Amino acid sequence: MGNVFGRKSRPSRVTEQDKAILQLKQQRDKLKQYQKRITLQLEKERLLAKQLLKDGRKEKALLLLKKKRYQDQLLDKTENQISNLEHMVQDIEFMQIEMKVIEGLKVGNDCLKSMHEIMSIEDVERILDETQESIEYQRQIDEMLAGALTQEDEDAVLAELEAITQGEDVTLPEVPTEPIPEVPEAAKAEPEKREAKNKPDREMLAA
Repeated sequence: MGNVFGRKSRPSRVTEQDKAILQLKQQRDKLKQYQKRITLQLEKERLLAKQLLKDGRKEKALLLLKKKRYQDQLLDKTENQISNLEHMVQDIEFMQIEMKVIEGLKVGNDCLKSMHEIMSIEDVERILDETQESIEYQRQIDEMLAGALTQEDEDAVLAELEAITQGEDVTLPEVPTEPIPEVPEAAKAEPEKREAKNKPDREMLAA
């Protein structure tokens, strides 16, 4: 029981503007009902005045028509009041929409301010400059590699990229670790001896 009575009631979502609109609409509806009732009554009185004239009761008919005229003026006033109430309802509803728009703009401005505090204009310019430098660097690399690789090289690069993507190591040829044997001096002199031996033969053929 304590929890029931101690529970805080939720704040009502109905605003004062909503209450005012409801009251205005209720007054408008009452006026419309009154207008409809008077219109029916006037139609009956018009028919009654017509019957009185037929019966020769002209004075009675004249009095009834004067009453009808007065009620017609009341209907005109009622119509104006209904129009005023409807305009007032529309104005309040439009003001509610404007308030929501202004509230949304305020939230947007606060959000923009927070973002500006997190990232200044200098930070944005620096990021844009770095991005442009990266694009330019990539373009230079592409220009250097364009036409410099054969189709076999391109296939090897793609294969290596695929292997890296799949988490595999590309098998590359091993670099020899043993020293290359030196050529003996006698082997180096052998071509020179053959060249000297063949030189007289070429001279004789030329003669």
